[in-house]
Amino acid sequence: MKNKIKSFFSKHPQSKIKAKELAKELNLKNDHEYAELKFYLHKLQQEEFIVKLGKRYSLNKKTDERLIGKLKIINERGYGFVTLKNHHIKDIFIPGKYLNSAMDGDKVEVKLLTKQYGKNIEGQIVSIIERAHKKIIGTLKKTKSFYFVEPVDEKLPKSIYISKKNLNGAKIGDKVVVGKLEWKSQQFGLEGTVLEILGKAGSYDAEIAAIAREFDLEYKFPKEVTAQSKTLTEIIPKTEIEKRLDLRNEIIFTIDPDDAKDFDDAVSIKKLENGNFLVGVHIADVSYYVKYNSPIFKEAQQRATSVYLVGKVIPMLPEELSTNICSLLPGKDRLTYSVISEITPRGKVVSYQIKKSIINSKRRFTYNEVQEIIDKGEGEFAKEINLLNKLAKTLRQKRIKKGSINFHTPEVEFKLDKNGVPIDVKIKEIKESHNLIEEFMLLANQIIATHINLDKKNRSPFIYRVHDQPDKEKIEEFSRFVKSLGYSFDPKAVNNSKQFQILLDQVKGTEEEGVINEIAIRSMAKAIYSTKNIGHYGLGFKYYTHFTSPIRRFPDLMVHKLIYNYVENVKEKNFSLEELEKICNHSSEKERSATEAERLSIKLKQIEFLKNKIGEEFNAIVSGITNFGIFVELSHTLAEGLVRLKDINDDFYVFDEKNYAVYGKRTGKRIRLGDKVNVKLIRVNETKREIDFALV
Repeated sequence: MKNKIKSFFSKHPQSKIKAKELAKELNLKNDHEYAELKFYLHKLQQEEFIVKLGKRYSLNKKTDERLIGKLKIINERGYGFVTLKNHHIKDIFIPGKYLNSAMDGDKVEVKLLTKQYGKNIEGQIVSIIERAHKKIIGTLKKTKSFYFVEPVDEKLPKSIYISKKNLNGAKIGDKVVVGKLEWKSQQFGLEGTVLEILGKAGSYDAEIAAIAREFDLEYKFPKEVTAQSKTLTEIIPKTEIEKRLDLRNEIIFTIDPDDAKDFDDAVSIKKLENGNFLVGVHIADVSYYVKYNSPIFKEAQQRATSVYLVGKVIPMLPEELSTNICSLLPGKDRLTYSVISEITPRGKVVSYQIKKSIINSKRRFTYNEVQEIIDKGEGEFAKEINLLNKLAKTLRQKRIKKGSINFHTPEVEFKLDKNGVPIDVKIKEIKESHNLIEEFMLLANQIIATHINLDKKNRSPFIYRVHDQPDKEKIEEFSRFVKSLGYSFDPKAVNNSKQFQILLDQVKGTEEEGVINEIAIRSMAKAIYSTKNIGHYGLGFKYYTHFTSPIRRFPDLMVHKLIYNYVENVKEKNFSLEELEKICNHSSEKERSATEAERLSIKLKQIEFLKNKIGEEFNAIVSGITNFGIFVELSHTLAEGLVRLKDINDDFYVFDEKNYAVYGKRTGKRIRLGDKVNVKLIRVNETKREIDFALV
């Protein structure tokens, strides 16, 4: 819809048109499409692509003449690129001398210069429209004559000057938040004031707080949210129980990691007389407790997701809800939303019902406990667990046969001491018990999204979890890469996700498996939340949503409210398309921030684990190739570091971009992406978050 509108105004730059007239021009057929049109007209107005005069819209010619975009600083070398919003010009290269005090992420106006830099036009920043960073995190240091803060983000200026009067109690070595940022001049750089002291740099609490601040994650709840959460009770009114499907006498249990604090999903299974299975997926009914526009609702909407840092969770909901009232604790009556399906032994869903329910979990299982029951064939509720596992395998095979891609991305888990210091790191083992739960969650999510789409005429605005097809250029690049390793992948068959799975099956158990999985994932689009259903490419599903984790994801909580209104034909609150689109965009953005924060927390713990191991040797795999070095990933900790070409002494190595390799000029020795290597740890820089290795 957005592209249709942009295309119309680009073809008719003089047009001044009302929304209803534009709807006719674009041949829109129903109220749903008209609502979408109105939403994107508003969006394009915000983006300054069009202007509104009275009831008429027209192309914003003033903006069209200005080059406005977002600056991305590449590294400490100080140059960057500006990505433009409303132009078809490629990213503009900005040399360091033309940055004019702009920082990474700033919204800027650019003037084009005549020179070229590679494929990119060179430009100069003429004004800063909006600063991306109102606050910066770093460590307070001191020279002989002045104090300064060194930011943790290397894309930001190397130092921020702090006058003595603006220290506000901070001491040398403290991790601090700096605000009231001001560029006095290009010569003197950036000045600021210490707003918050996070703790001693390197301490566990300070590092967690720094990560939260760096990614704009709120880790303390406002007073009104805490106050409201204390008024909630786990006592369920009899009148509410009478409205629900009572499943308290059924065999229902949860399966979660050993260290899980909240349990938002439970499962059940019965064999029917006709040979089919009645499978229940029972999800915590958070929507009963979190009412629209209440303080808890607003805070959950703002947070959008729980964030799982190493050794610490920043929850979306207050603990009273997340770990008690909403959590499906064993032996406790809990309100749930159930998807109960009749499924044949071959994995076909014959019928289903979506019902508000009440359950009483009979057992809290860990993945390891369930795996032991699967392996031995005996134990508590072994009959139910083995039936679930057998059916899960059938559903998985069926899903992959239809084009679902089964990516395998290894993850690490840390053992921490009481001070949060890592004393051991190992790769998580994915077992059948993990796959069991995953399959039934996927099934429930798919049933909910499909149900909303059964009635095309009366379909309500909804939140989908969508995954677009991969970018053509990235797939061609991926095809060239796997060819360099001796495998084949036809980039023209991009619409057929089955080809990905065939390749992943071929490389299973080989040296290249990890790197091919990683590069394949990088070639994919990112899954996001959207009101516009385009299907889920990676899973091979036409309809998909997130329904199964309302304790830790806001879109799931919203889906509970939307599906209830739709199924029961109740209008507790009508959510407009525009309102849902804002929730989708915000949730997708917060999810990305949470993922980056989680990755950084893992990286910092890997650095902390390795810092006392200088000189030790490790097995690794080449995970990246650049013109200045090769990136390697350690086999047992998955820590990634750099082997700089200047540190390889046996030859002069040259970057071979086309073949994803470097080669020695004298010996012809090649090191390529995916190769296994032995490396020695030679440097760890905690401030810059860098690990350096040398080839053994």
